[in-house]
Amino acid sequence: MIPPRKAPIMADVARLAGVSPMTVSRAFKRDGSVSDATRQSILDAADRLGYVFDATASNLRSQRTDFVAVTVPSINNANFAETLRGLSEGLKERGLQILLGYTNYDMAEEERLVEQLLRRRPEAIVVTGGKHTDRCRRLLENASIPVVETWDLPASPIGHVVGFSNAAAVRGMVDHFVARGLTRIAFIGGDADRDTRGTDRRAGFIAAMKAHGLDATRLIAAGTPPISMREGAQAMGRLLETLPDTEAVICVSDLSAYGALTECQRRGVDVPDRIAVAGFGDYEIASICVPSLTTIDPHPHRIGTQTAALILNALGGRITAPAIEQISPALLIRESAR
Repeated sequence: MIPPRKAPIMADVARLAGVSPMTVSRAFKRDGSVSDATRQSILDAADRLGYVFDATASNLRSQRTDFVAVTVPSINNANFAETLRGLSEGLKERGLQILLGYTNYDMAEEERLVEQLLRRRPEAIVVTGGKHTDRCRRLLENASIPVVETWDLPASPIGHVVGFSNAAAVRGMVDHFVARGLTRIAFIGGDADRDTRGTDRRAGFIAAMKAHGLDATRLIAAGTPPISMREGAQAMGRLLETLPDTEAVICVSDLSAYGALTECQRRGVDVPDRIAVAGFGDYEIASICVPSLTTIDPHPHRIGTQTAALILNALGGRITAPAIEQISPALLIRESAR
């Protein structure tokens, strides 16, 4: 067996650059006492040696970890990916990185991850949604760092919030259908006890239908979140077979809506003349499928950038009281539900 090569250390970089190890440390920490020319010489020496600066000891002394903890329910959801991209871009100016935890729409798993992440002493923590286990909520309340709840407008915020009302967004879609004269409207969604934002969308649908004096019982479960295209198609098949007089359907996400759309095409059901179809999320597929999909744009990238700005302001002492930043989702009317 070939023994592993010994990793270069700071003293090696210092010898090659002709400076002291302390100067190397200051150069990597962007200390203003190191000139640009000296810093570049040190960085060039580090590149030649393949040296990576170990910030652990420095962080222990300064009580800074330079990362923000984030929990998301799905790692293959384009909306959450866009939020993470906006967050990462916004934190870059401070040199902060993201440490990610994946909850799989499970609040017990969120609790476990939040505890693990807080043990690593992040600069701030961002969680998706405003509903948590009691213990998770206590952990966040006592974290003594900025806490940001996103993608929701919780009734009792823990700290800062960057989000919107999922229920209100869907109510706007119901209002659009009713204004078109459609009254027999259905909702396709997942199991109500896992995806809390999906549950809020379902609740918004029911409340809006009742407000219009309409039947709010056309509810089709599609499986365990996140709902796939296949599950959306299967749910649409059940809807067409059990409630064939349905005039419109709102799906919990664009992926499930695309599945519903393809099931209509498979069965020769015209969209939107026979039945209108709408989704949620404004995924890329929504604008390029045929017919294009009516949906709701929750501005996921904006959620990320505004969360990053809020964190930087909180860490910089520019805000001290909890901030509630409300996003306004946009209703995008396209071919599937004009």
